[in-house]
Amino acid sequence: MTDKTLIPPSPSEDEYVRQVAAAEPPPLLAETDPYQLFDSWLQEALAKEPNDANAMAVATVDETGMPDVRMVLLKDVDARGFVFYTNLESAKGRQLAGQPKAALLFHWKSLRRQVRVRGTVTPVSAEEADAYFATRARPTQIGAWASDQSRPLPDRLALEKRIAEAGLRFGLGKVPRPPHWSGFRVAPETIEFWRDRPFRLHERLVFEAAEGGWTTHRLFP
Repeated sequence: MTDKTLIPPSPSEDEYVRQVAAAEPPPLLAETDPYQLFDSWLQEALAKEPNDANAMAVATVDETGMPDVRMVLLKDVDARGFVFYTNLESAKGRQLAGQPKAALLFHWKSLRRQVRVRGTVTPVSAEEADAYFATRARPTQIGAWASDQSRPLPDRLALEKRIAEAGLRFGLGKVPRPPHWSGFRVAPETIEFWRDRPFRLHERLVFEAAEGGWTTHRLFP
């Protein structure tokens, strides 16, 4: 059993009052361009988060409808959506091939902010995947060839052997992108921005994709 003393208690009223006194209430989030707002939050996170400000949880479902979630790194974002890369034969790759929908969650703890994204998923182009793969460090390129991601590994030695074999295969030459490795783009149907406020009275602003732009509404915390 988990030691319950390890779980912090809810803040007291005095602690909330100190939070209020420590900072002026920020202006309400702007209901204009969600990508512009996301970019500004990501820039702040890059300056304050100690590790991987571009980390996000990716949630998918398998063929039985059972949900699955894992952390990956955002590698591109523009008006078309949010991009990440993976082994297409991994659990998430297989799940997205069967059910091309996903939810993303960015949580920037130091900023007390979250961004939630839900949308449809499409593969990136081969040209996009090739261009990104070429920027990866050579050991990670070798690893993409060596790893049967999400499948059983008999022991660590088996992985190290596969890495050594892939290294010998390519020698000092260019490492091409494996055919089983590419990326996915999540085209948002909704993007929710969540900002912490005292007494759990958080601010929640939702953008919903609409013909020619976005509609917005706010949610109770």
